[in-house]
Amino acid sequence: MDYSELIFTSDSEDGWQQDLLINDLAEIGFDTFEETSSGFKAYIASATLDLAEVERILLKLPESFSVSYVVNKIEPQNWNAVWESNFEPIYISDKCYVRATFHEQKPNYEYEIIIDPKMAFGTGHHQTTSLMMTYLLDTNLDGKRVLDMGCGTGILAILAAKIGASEITAIDYDPICYASVKENIELNQVSNIKALCGSKEAIPDEIYDVILANINRNILLDHLRRYAESLKPNGLLFLSGFYDGNDLEQIIAVSETIGLIYKDKKTQNNWVAAKFERNNSKI
Repeated sequence: MDYSELIFTSDSEDGWQQDLLINDLAEIGFDTFEETSSGFKAYIASATLDLAEVERILLKLPESFSVSYVVNKIEPQNWNAVWESNFEPIYISDKCYVRATFHEQKPNYEYEIIIDPKMAFGTGHHQTTSLMMTYLLDTNLDGKRVLDMGCGTGILAILAAKIGASEITAIDYDPICYASVKENIELNQVSNIKALCGSKEAIPDEIYDVILANINRNILLDHLRRYAESLKPNGLLFLSGFYDGNDLEQIIAVSETIGLIYKDKKTQNNWVAAKFERNNSKI
């Protein structure tokens, strides 16, 4: 699959406006973002790139936030070299070390995860992924059955396996993510993750102790009822991929109508991850 790279440039120092722009781009199919000194790069499958939609989003920006962009076509065989030049290892809560195959090992960390991202979202660098990983590190997953929706590279599923989950189902609609998950499962030598390609219709008719979903607000709102149906009473749901404030309020409002009780949240640069618990009521 061919990908397109859009390089966005702005002189504005309004970082929150850039985050809102990234959120809007994610909702029209952009799946990977990389910050630069003058803005950011956004990546999307060339077949789904709609420049008219991009222009529509830019027209809604305030005059104080001026943005320009250029479009480059990225050949699939060049992607590994791009990531090797930009992907730095990261550290989560002093417990987890995330690296690519070309980085050195650090056995002093309790958990080490190897990720070769290619075109799949989720390396731990984005605030939403690191927030979800922090939640997992604070949660007892021993013997738990876990569902990871919008799994991207599989980083959350792999961490869940290393923490002690007994069975993990990892689902993503993108065939590139599906292939990436399978490769990263082998790299990390975890055997209890089942990867599936699809969306909410691909969720097995099973009940889970914990559900993870790091996607975006609109997809989450569409998926929430299916998550509630798949979660055991007193089970935990962790959501991210959206902003604190109005996005979170919308999700809480819908969750309350289907037996999902909001517990708390973690935030970073206005991005948020939220924890919910399933009550005993029928949906």
